[in-house]
Amino acid sequence: MNRAATTKGAAQAGVLLPALPDDLRRQEPHAPIVEGQPLISILARERQALDRANARQQRTVLFYDDLTKKYGNNR
Repeated sequence: MNRAATTKGAAQAGVLLPALPDDLRRQEPHAPIVEGQPLISILARERQALDRANARQQRTVLFYDDLTKKYGNNR
């Protein structure tokens, strides 16, 4: 009976998830447009910003995948 109560209590307590890393909440701004700069340089900076955003999104996926491995998938 004691073991059943302990199991029930643990199930009701839920799972304490770790905090989401701040980096994964950050938005990537667009590259600034500076008058007189060649369009190709603006495009290159915009693509760099997209690469950073995609890398951050991948870290988010890895973070989530790690959580589901540790705590299971509740879907």
